[in-house]
Amino acid sequence: MSDTSPAASPAPQSPDFDSMTRDIADVPAVEVITTVAVHLMSAAAVNLGLAEEGAAHKDLDEARKLIHSLAGLLDASATEVSSFHAAPLRDGLKSLQLAFREASVVPDEPGQGPGEKYTGPVFG
Repeated sequence: MSDTSPAASPAPQSPDFDSMTRDIADVPAVEVITTVAVHLMSAAAVNLGLAEEGAAHKDLDEARKLIHSLAGLLDASATEVSSFHAAPLRDGLKSLQLAFREASVVPDEPGQGPGEKYTGPVFG
């Protein structure tokens, strides 16, 4: 046995969070809108059971709310977001609406599904 203890390693430096985060004022509105839209899409997909182990997370009531909110956001921001950003979001919304219709035991009447207030009836 030795009387010397191992040399203490220097304490790790804490990350510089100020340099790692952007001030919200520096984030363009289009980026905020598209990020929120993608989060709504992802959450709706999970609640539709489209994720791994989907059946365990399936909740059509929650999916309806998320899809409706996404449709409202896309409708309200249509003039603010370029078609470059809006087109894939609209395609994703339509896919979610169709998936909702397929997952529903009792499908909504055309025009009454989630978000169809904003998009009009969605057909395959």
